[in-house]
Amino acid sequence: MRNVGQILSQLRKERELGQKELAALLNMSIGTISNYENNVHAPDLATLCKLADFFHVTTDYLLGRTDYRCPPEQLNRYITSDYTIHGLTTTLLSLDMKSRDSVINYVNYLKDTQPNLRKEDSEGRSLH
Repeated sequence: MRNVGQILSQLRKERELGQKELAALLNMSIGTISNYENNVHAPDLATLCKLADFFHVTTDYLLGRTDYRCPPEQLNRYITSDYTIHGLTTTLLSLDMKSRDSVINYVNYLKDTQPNLRKEDSEGRSLH
């Protein structure tokens, strides 16, 4: 399991930020960022939330409790006229295992049978 320091360092590098830049953006000292990344100190709850908001991840992701890093606000996004991502997930989880497998099999069937809306040649140019 990864720790907060490893995750924070990875997120910072993905954004191509140095510790000095991140510290300035978050109004922290470079030493504080370094201490977090080297697991000398752990961020308090308020700072953990600030970091999660900055990197658009969940606090559970920062803590290494999950690999799910989608921004939390995405869970409330409607993906159909009636369902948010959260609502669809909750509904899916309320089904028994056999029913969930059936739903996933049907979704994969639909995905595999969708007509290609735009065909491209080998160089990525549209053929339409």
